[in-house]
Amino acid sequence: MKKVSYWAIFKNGLFGENPVFRLALSLCPAVAVTSGVKNGFLMGVAVFFVMTMVNVTVSLIRSFISPKVRIPAYMFIIATWVTVTDLVMGAYARDVYKEMGLYIMLIVAFAIVLSRAEVFASKNKLIPSMIDGMGMGLGFLLALVLIGITREFLGKGSLWGYDILHTRPLLIMVLPTGGFFAMGLLMGFLNWIDRKVFGGTGASSGGH
Repeated sequence: MKKVSYWAIFKNGLFGENPVFRLALSLCPAVAVTSGVKNGFLMGVAVFFVMTMVNVTVSLIRSFISPKVRIPAYMFIIATWVTVTDLVMGAYARDVYKEMGLYIMLIVAFAIVLSRAEVFASKNKLIPSMIDGMGMGLGFLLALVLIGITREFLGKGSLWGYDILHTRPLLIMVLPTGGFFAMGLLMGFLNWIDRKVFGGTGASSGGH
């Protein structure tokens, strides 16, 4: 029996199959919430929590879920954890929640969350599934933070709301067009790093 490398599973979510930069999933919500670093970070934390808990839940009850109703069952599990996240953020981060509350609820429809439940958690034991959820969630979080830093710094001359340049060099960067532009530049830059440093390994298989 082939031994499972937990580090390989975790690293896969960060680099090999990064949800945004490699798989190009959930790009519109990613652009919508990354006009600033703070919103991108909090959205990433919410996705990290939901992905981890969904993977854990699906792995624990996978033997009880009929293949005929697995997708509705996964959606119900995702909706449950998204509701928990929405209520917690609404209670303890109200200022940010007012700006991005709608997008928190949209996590239910994020393709990356459902795909990991189907592709990985439904076929693997608890610990590997939890690590996969954490790796994918952290990969999504890091992607949103990088995009947020790029857009806020170039578009507003600030980081986390604090003025650094005291000017707005490229105002277009805080618009949706600038969001996709920043995302494309970061994808190209990270792919270049992958080829130069890691030999262009590309996306690896999600199944273990």
